[in-house]
Amino acid sequence: MLTVRFGEFVFHAERRQLLRGGEPVHLEPKAFLLLAVLLSRRPNAVSKRDIHEAIWPRTSVSESSLPGLAADLRTALGDDPAEPKLIRTVRGYGYAFCGTTHSDALPAGQACRWVALRAGQEIPLPEGTHLIGRDERCLVRCESVRVSRRHARLHVTPERVILEDLGSRNGTWVRGERVHGATEVRTGEAVRIGSEVIQFMEAGPDASTATDGDSRQRT
Repeated sequence: MLTVRFGEFVFHAERRQLLRGGEPVHLEPKAFLLLAVLLSRRPNAVSKRDIHEAIWPRTSVSESSLPGLAADLRTALGDDPAEPKLIRTVRGYGYAFCGTTHSDALPAGQACRWVALRAGQEIPLPEGTHLIGRDERCLVRCESVRVSRRHARLHVTPERVILEDLGSRNGTWVRGERVHGATEVRTGEAVRIGSEVIQFMEAGPDASTATDGDSRQRT
């Protein structure tokens, strides 16, 4: 996740910046991190436990810390908790980002041949090496606890996608067989990562900027 657009906002993960109409929006570091977590897992809900682990790792905080942080984030975004358009409270569980987004995974004008389809989300795969797993730094983020934080590695070229398991406990499976060493993934094939399924496809002409709505229709 590099850049995400929603409404009049632009979220830049690597720049650690949120813009509204081109102007910076002030967010405290932990509120920015909460937004990053929710955007990275959209449209799925994120549990309080997972949010605590991401924002306050190995730290004990009061029960009011997370609701207070969510309130600060909503204030910055101008989102009404009674009628949320961006940040939804999932009673007894956690929070979810519920807005319509547009993801720019590549610099403007740069083409991308391959995409990964996971949980209704289309993730463009630029050339290079990328990680699959639960870690927030992975390009292809998974949620299942059966997926390791750094589960597998992708080597992407214009001609092919090569998949490599990183010694995960529950394995990476292609064509019904567990991956041992580098394995080429053919277009249209579904790969099982732990208990999650990811499909790899050749991208269409607009794959470098795909909307979440468009990706759900493609799947």
